[in-house]
Amino acid sequence: MSATLESLSTGVQVGAVLPLLTAVVQRPAWSARYKKVVAVVAALVAGIVAVAGDGGWDQFQHGKLTTVTVLGVLAASQTSYDLVWKPSKLAPIIEAVTSRKASQQAE
Repeated sequence: MSATLESLSTGVQVGAVLPLLTAVVQRPAWSARYKKVVAVVAALVAGIVAVAGDGGWDQFQHGKLTTVTVLGVLAASQTSYDLVWKPSKLAPIIEAVTSRKASQQAE
């Protein structure tokens, strides 16, 4: 498999599960715009971590592979949230459960 396809594959795998991790920090009361900003920033950070994890820090010398991985994470995270995690209600459930725990700890 070419390096570009491997990078894309890594990005898609990370992005597919990222909405579940993002749901842990998001709160149901947040506006849709704020949730989107948090999701995009999380995808960009996860993409950078995926590049480093897949090829080490030297991987950043290859701009095309880095870009493919980061964009793969972003695209997969947004798509998997809209098509899988939101309709299945799993991501919203995680948001609600973690919100309750956070509010109970604050009391």
